[in-house]
Order: sequence, then structure tokens, then C-alpha cells
Amino acid sequence: QLHLVESGGGLVQPGGSLRLSCAAPRSTLGDYSIAWFRQAPGKEREGVSCVSFIDKRGDSTNYQDSVRGRFTISRDNAKNMVWLQMNSLKPEDTAVYYCAADQFRDTYFCTGSAPKKDFDFWGQGTQVTVSS
Repeated sequence: QLHLVESGGGLVQPGGSLRLSCAAPRSTLGDYSIAWFRQAPGKEREGVSCVSFIDKRGDSTNYQDSVRGRFTISRDNAKNMVWLQMNSLKPEDTAVYYCAADQFRDTYFCTGSAPKKDFDFWGQGTQVTVSS
């Protein structure tokens, strides 16, 4: 069982930056493709939205259109860590952000709303609030 832990969320002003981290203390993250998902407040019915994806080696990434150019996903398997660097944050980025992992997905396209079942393992989430 893969245990994922997100950190780095918090309150930030519009235009600010934040870096989220995803760690797996008991597992090797290099065995998994990783995606960041988010769930906006009051949008539980709509489910989660895929933000960004990175493959096992970090050779391939993709982003939801709304964050492309502002967010950057990266990983360092030697450090057993994945990050989501978020720049130029907007109020509409406010959400709970989740790190998710899947051992068998070599590719995934973050186009918006997606079912959680697309990825096998999920962290507990970290709150990001963008507000003046």
C-alpha cells in the first residue's frame, strides 16, 4: 500500500507563488507516475480536476489548460520527491490539492475533471487558498 503525503499548502496573495511537495516515506516514488489533482470549495459533486501529470522518469509532463505556463511539475527520484511549483496564483486556484500515484499509467492527459479511480493511490490533500 502506497502512502502519499502532501505538504506546502497555505494562504497566498494573488500573483504569489507556492510549492507543493509529495512524498512517500515508505515507498519508492520512482515506481509510479504522479499527478496533481485539485478540488475547489463547494465542488465535491463535480469531483476532482487533474492539474498536472509527470511520468515515472520525469521525461514527460502535461498540464491542465488553466494552469499551463504558471505551474510546473517536477520530480527527483533520488530524493523520492515530487513537486508542484505554482506561480502567478489566482483566486480560482483555491482548492484542496492532492498528490496521486499510479504504477501502470505511462501517460495521462490532464484535461479537467477526472475520476479518482484513474489513479490508484491518493494523499490526504493540502489546502491552497489564494486571496487578498
